[in-house]
Amino acid sequence: MQNRIIAAKNLLDKDNNIIEPGYCTDMLPIYNKKTDLISRFKTKEWDYYYIGNQNYGLALTIADNGYMGLDSVSFLDFNEKWEITKSPMQFMTLGKKNHPRSSLTGDLTSKGKNYALSFINKQSERILQGYMHNFQGNNTIKWNIKLTDVPDESIVICTPFNKKGCFYYNQKINCMKACGTVMIGEKNYDFSEKTTSVLDWGRGIWTYDNTWYWSSLSCYVNNVPFGFNLGYGFGNTSAASENMLFYDGKAYKLDQVDFGLPQVDNRDHFYGIWHFTDNNNQLDLRFEPILDRANRTNALIIESDQHQVFGKFYGQCKLDDTRTITLDGQLGFAEKVRNRW
Repeated sequence: MQNRIIAAKNLLDKDNNIIEPGYCTDMLPIYNKKTDLISRFKTKEWDYYYIGNQNYGLALTIADNGYMGLDSVSFLDFNEKWEITKSPMQFMTLGKKNHPRSSLTGDLTSKGKNYALSFINKQSERILQGYMHNFQGNNTIKWNIKLTDVPDESIVICTPFNKKGCFYYNQKINCMKACGTVMIGEKNYDFSEKTTSVLDWGRGIWTYDNTWYWSSLSCYVNNVPFGFNLGYGFGNTSAASENMLFYDGKAYKLDQVDFGLPQVDNRDHFYGIWHFTDNNNQLDLRFEPILDRANRTNALIIESDQHQVFGKFYGQCKLDDTRTITLDGQLGFAEKVRNRW
């Protein structure tokens, strides 16, 4: 039995422990973090948007991890099978980026040498704008994207770790309608026809060494918005998993999932065929990779090994006893990440 949170109240006690672990479908828990220096040093906060269609993808991140900050821009071309990611870092940001305490209101901006990102939240719509010079050679990337049709329900998860004072508070908003353009140099990339977006809104104090799996899809099936959020490895999920299907603005809870990441010679084979299943026979998906946005960083005590794999999903997702959604090649992503941070 998964615990569904039904009332608004503080997320944390005075020692940064989650008061009620579980999930809900809107932003009920109140993010009341401690703001002393030690907590600011340890707290990780980010807003990540992925905007994509069957041809192109754009990923934008503004993150403040206490001892370091990160701003990231990725562009992906699924037809030509290439991607570029640039991620400037900052030292000892300590909460200075002023991430909002709720996903419902508040703007977020960040800038540095040769770039700027802006996430404007007008509640009924969100505006994502920015630029980065020297993104592709000497070419500048510029983007102007509007997100609308924010669904009524999403996945909100309150997850403790098996260490006192560590927690993860997260919301994923799938299936927002996206419209706009991305320019790289003189080339224009159209982000309008059947383009969707997901927001990954994360706040928490993590343990040092973590490996997680995350998969996300936002698309249209027979012109109706459909998507999912699947994942595990984000702390102690005994109270609730973060697995959820979304259809026409409504959320349908799943229990436990397995990504079925293939292996060859006891090593992960990211370009192999993945097989997604769950323990209640609601999920049976084949994932065929197109592009692995891979990155590895090893800097003394900080290490990150990331594989965000983009590809096409085929198979069935069962909403309830009477409705099953069939996927026939809609494009999403699945990732495996290990961070020592």
